[in-house]
Amino acid sequence: MITKPPVITIDGPSGAGKGTLCRELSKKLKWHTLHSGVIYRSLAILALYDQVDTNSEGALIPLVSHLMHLHVIPKDQAIKVILKGRDISMAIYDPQTSDIASRIAPFPRLRQKILNFQRDFRVFPGLIAEGRDMGTIVFPDAPVKIFLNANTKARTHRRMLQLQESGVSVNFNQLLSQIQERDERDLHRSAAPLVITDDALIIDSSRMSIQTVVEVALHYTHAQFTKG
Repeated sequence: MITKPPVITIDGPSGAGKGTLCRELSKKLKWHTLHSGVIYRSLAILALYDQVDTNSEGALIPLVSHLMHLHVIPKDQAIKVILKGRDISMAIYDPQTSDIASRIAPFPRLRQKILNFQRDFRVFPGLIAEGRDMGTIVFPDAPVKIFLNANTKARTHRRMLQLQESGVSVNFNQLLSQIQERDERDLHRSAAPLVITDDALIIDSSRMSIQTVVEVALHYTHAQFTKG
């Protein structure tokens, strides 16, 4: 008997395609979504707007209360992000936003505050949660865990296209360096580092189409829910 709403977690590094897979699975299953990176990026934007010191965990924590005014609206090929009535969809993937989000993410007290907020997304009929610690920290009891990866150049190319579609001009080599630096921080941070759980399906999407990735993920999901 199911007592909790089911959860599919999708973890992986920046640019692996987690957000796209999350949206596509949501369309297929008609489940809710949680884009955890958007939460940290939204906090980064709030800090910039309010001129809050992003090196001060104490100064950042009060901003978490403003997340109740965060709305993520699915679109055909992307998401629309509204924060306190302001459309921040264009700013959410700006390199400066990404860098700040990566730097504030390791703060332990800040993560604990956000953890409670994230877990409230777990409602029926189910949740698809993507990020870096969804299967390890936020929803460790998720019946389906996926770790989505891709080589660094493939991830950089995808993120560059994403930024260009948002009207942001970026240099490939500069973006590559930023992604490599973020990978290093995510892997070695003391709070919730990026790791692969023993019970996760690993998908390398470097040479796979999104359609193939979705098919693999769906097949695995159905197998996990029907086994036994």
